[in-house]
Amino acid sequence: MDAGANFIVGGQIRGERMRLCLVYAEGNFIEAGDETPYFQIGETKYGKPILDRVIKPDTPLNDAIKCVLVSFDSTMRSNLSVGLPIDLACYGESSFFLDLEQHITQDDPYFSQISKRWSDGLRGVFASLPNPDWLSEPESPAEPGPLS
Repeated sequence: MDAGANFIVGGQIRGERMRLCLVYAEGNFIEAGDETPYFQIGETKYGKPILDRVIKPDTPLNDAIKCVLVSFDSTMRSNLSVGLPIDLACYGESSFFLDLEQHITQDDPYFSQISKRWSDGLRGVFASLPNPDWLSEPESPAEPGPLS
């Protein structure tokens, strides 16, 4: 049995800048920076593309929270082993206390709204995409003829 675990550790020591690190089971770590403004552990196939398209080092906190929730929602739709609840905690630079703690369950109206609007929006954008120029319209099926 593999007893290893990865951790995301973030915080700030008074007088220093905020830091975020991904610590691997072996004990080594990498630190978030301009090239890697976020870390994700666990299932990464489904929600990470959303994070990659939205999260930048200067992403405002409100947008980052929305993006993380959309990423979780997309992962939950594609992987039955991922589900609610989600525990969210945020603190501002040099505040040294949690500014936000949220326990998101299946009854959370905001998460339900985000999930529905994201799904509806994706379907709408998909429907508005043009067909490729090189794809000819399929012809109408021929009238069935006698079997040969």
